[in-house]
Amino acid sequence: MAMTFDEFGRPFIILREQEQKTRLRGLDAQKANIAAGKAVARILRTSLGPKGMDKMLQSPDGEVTITNDGATILEQMDVDNQIAKLMVELSRSQDYEIGDGTTGVVVMAGALLEHAQKLLERGIHPIRIAEGYEMASRVAVDHLERISHKFEFSATNVESLIQTCMTTLSSKIVNRCKRSLAEIAVKAVLAVADLERKDVNLDLIKVEGKVGGKLEDTELIYGIVVDKDMSHPQMPKHIEDAKIAILTCPFEPPKPKAKHKVDIDTVEKFQTLREQEQKYFDDMVQKCKKVAEDVGATLVICQWGFDDEANHLLMHRDLPAVRWVGGVELELIAIATVSNDICVFCVRWENCAKISRVDTREAGQGNKMMIEETKRSLHDALCVARNLIRNNSIVYGGGSAEISCSIAVDAAADKYPGVEQYAIRAFADALDAVPMALAENSGLQPIETLSAVKSQQIKENNSGCGIDCNDVGTNDMREQNVFETLIGKQQQILLSTQVVKMILKIDDVISPSEF
Repeated sequence: MAMTFDEFGRPFIILREQEQKTRLRGLDAQKANIAAGKAVARILRTSLGPKGMDKMLQSPDGEVTITNDGATILEQMDVDNQIAKLMVELSRSQDYEIGDGTTGVVVMAGALLEHAQKLLERGIHPIRIAEGYEMASRVAVDHLERISHKFEFSATNVESLIQTCMTTLSSKIVNRCKRSLAEIAVKAVLAVADLERKDVNLDLIKVEGKVGGKLEDTELIYGIVVDKDMSHPQMPKHIEDAKIAILTCPFEPPKPKAKHKVDIDTVEKFQTLREQEQKYFDDMVQKCKKVAEDVGATLVICQWGFDDEANHLLMHRDLPAVRWVGGVELELIAIATVSNDICVFCVRWENCAKISRVDTREAGQGNKMMIEETKRSLHDALCVARNLIRNNSIVYGGGSAEISCSIAVDAAADKYPGVEQYAIRAFADALDAVPMALAENSGLQPIETLSAVKSQQIKENNSGCGIDCNDVGTNDMREQNVFETLIGKQQQILLSTQVVKMILKIDDVISPSEF
């Protein structure tokens, strides 16, 4: 592609291999981009809320995934359009920063694009629309701060954390056990949290899934679970007060780097080779047993494999061993057992003095697909608990926060005399898309339900009125204990606004022609 000028000084672009490329410019390009973004949002819209539908995705190798997690759906979709890929990145950003709200952020972005298209058709410049959206997003974020509530919690009073995690799990396939799973998530996060610094390292929390059993079998283990057997079947399966030697090198003879060949033509030579190899392994075993001056190791954990001869000697020298343990597990074991004794059941470590830095949970379910969805649901709950420890402000769910922001943004539009006020009002209308989708997915009349709830909010001046998705009988989300984190909701509005602004500023699309 090159730029040149005509005889009147007007610039124009020369495309290499122009016949093999298509080009959209101006309003046509913006409409095409908006259509692509709306198509992605339309896919996720039906998955929003506690009554949202699941999606089934099949990978090229035939593996099937069933989920209603927005980030997972978009991650596994085969997306070619570049604007659609921006929506995928949007969901991924929400998942990375917050861990929850990945569906809502895409639905919000799709609604903003839909209303932006109406403004473009009325002749409003896309830059003015983008500026109006930016103004409206600041109003909405500030309003969320005003209607938020502080939830006080401590290591002994965690009910507020549990209630917020239950809201996240309500929209998942595991909602029948949302109370127990929320308690597990909160306890796991508190076990690794630094409450003084308001920091949580989720890398110290590991979720393990085992096929078989049922969801109620999920348990919290203050320790580490490594899904490995002892390297020899005759080694003991239960060791108490173990002293662990962690090896990051293979338990086998060193191999020369160059090509080598050994010729053995007599029994004596073979016997000599065997004795040397046995002596080599004996020395390694003795070094492991004397890993400390005063305390010898009673268990060996190796990142790599064992030679058969080494495994035989380990068993006869009363030194149980576990092999092929991953580097991540080795690091967690090292963190948990520095200068401390450790209790081992098979390869399950519990009740360590420093185990508050490591947490492991097992998700019990009947099949692999259910296990994976349970692990994704628990990840969302963990992220919500972490966010509340970072910032314990919450807003009420069920679309109540969006409705309240919509009312505030619509009222603020009167303060802006320019063309931007049309975009600000459009932003307010787009905020209604989330509660409307919640009502629609719950089998309610969306427009009628939204109008009634918005009227109730204005009449009662109650920002906690939302969509009664579970048909409890009240629209007050405070009574239903439906909460969402403030930073998660603010991030949804900010991220969706930024992506829509980026899409609106694209007015020239050059792409290869389809053959």
